[in-house]
Amino acid sequence: MTERSLGEWLAYLEQLHPSAIDMGLERSREVARRLGLGKLAPLVITVTGTNGKGSTCAFLASLIAAQGQRVGVYSSPHLLRYNERVLVQGVEASDQELCKAFAAVEAARGDISLTYFEMGTLAAFWLFERAQLDAVVLEVGLGGRLDAVNLVDADLALITSIGLDHADWLGDTRESVAFEKAGIMRAGKPALCGDLDPPQPLLEQAAVLDTPLFLRGRDYDLSVQEQDWSWYGLDEQGCVLRLEQLPLLDLPMENAALALQAYALLPLPWNHQQIVQALLETRVTGRLDRRALDWRGKSLTLLLDVGHNPHAADYLAQRLESRPLNGKRWAVFGLLADKDLPGVVAPLLSQVTGWAVAPLDTPRSRGAAELAEHLRGQGAKVVQYADVRAALEAQCEQAAEGDEILLFGSFFCVAEALDWLARPA
Repeated sequence: MTERSLGEWLAYLEQLHPSAIDMGLERSREVARRLGLGKLAPLVITVTGTNGKGSTCAFLASLIAAQGQRVGVYSSPHLLRYNERVLVQGVEASDQELCKAFAAVEAARGDISLTYFEMGTLAAFWLFERAQLDAVVLEVGLGGRLDAVNLVDADLALITSIGLDHADWLGDTRESVAFEKAGIMRAGKPALCGDLDPPQPLLEQAAVLDTPLFLRGRDYDLSVQEQDWSWYGLDEQGCVLRLEQLPLLDLPMENAALALQAYALLPLPWNHQQIVQALLETRVTGRLDRRALDWRGKSLTLLLDVGHNPHAADYLAQRLESRPLNGKRWAVFGLLADKDLPGVVAPLLSQVTGWAVAPLDTPRSRGAAELAEHLRGQGAKVVQYADVRAALEAQCEQAAEGDEILLFGSFFCVAEALDWLARPA
């Protein structure tokens, strides 16, 4: 059989299973057994939550790697290249490595049908186990309890936030979402929750498992001032640790605070300077991702954010409010059909001068006409475009020197903008 390219593998994976999402661990667990997968590294950290997973994983990996530890990170979705999902020491897995991993999973699965995500997760695990890592940081794809990432027992389980998203799979209450996310916790192993109001099912599950539970507002917290921020938390022995006058970060500082509390529980050095440097160097493409843009002689700012639910939109609005502009802010916006359009738009209406809306390059996209109709109903100035690129170029054209273009609403939206940025002027 001719060896497949990565593109051919991904096309094959997309049609391998009758549905894109098929919650449950039985099939993946059996294939993992056939592959001989054990513990991926001495330290396994699993991260779930409605928002903030990506930046929390990035902060943690940065903090651990700063101590000379070899770290792997698994995340999803990707923006431009599938390779972004599997990082070893901050370097994306190569096409060749991914193809080899997919071939190994394919050979092991036999007649067991796996989804695209399950195949990708097992392939990442196969690569991590062979990379001789000190730690792996695993981002849950959907929920927690029945997500393929949950095949691996976590030494530390992190739950960033609990909000309503993916209601068809996780239920339409915070309690049902919390129950699913609490599924990543393991008996006797520490768990952390960054939500200031954790629903009862999460607390109950921690009690049943006798899980040491570290809660924001009780065991750790942060305080943000105009020029800096501070943090306190607990180490393994329950002693209080403090960090004062930390430089402000572009990424969400509550996610940095959660990562700091996780790091505080590890047997690694607690060096103020190294910690600050690790936090400052943490970047996540497409999350509060601010870039200078020269558009036909005009200096503009382009702010990319993948926020696509009300919680993320609220946070984005708060960050915009904390950094007032001298100029105007112009939005480029696209959204998937299953997302809460009113909830995503409402927090940002007062921050934006004019909106450019466009359909996304996926059958799951919400139509531009529907986006425009809703925004006009809220009193917004809005223009429809055929695609994200046309919308972005139109906003750049009408923006004045010093204005900001805010592009948000979906991974698909940001991916199209990144592709546009990568092209020659």
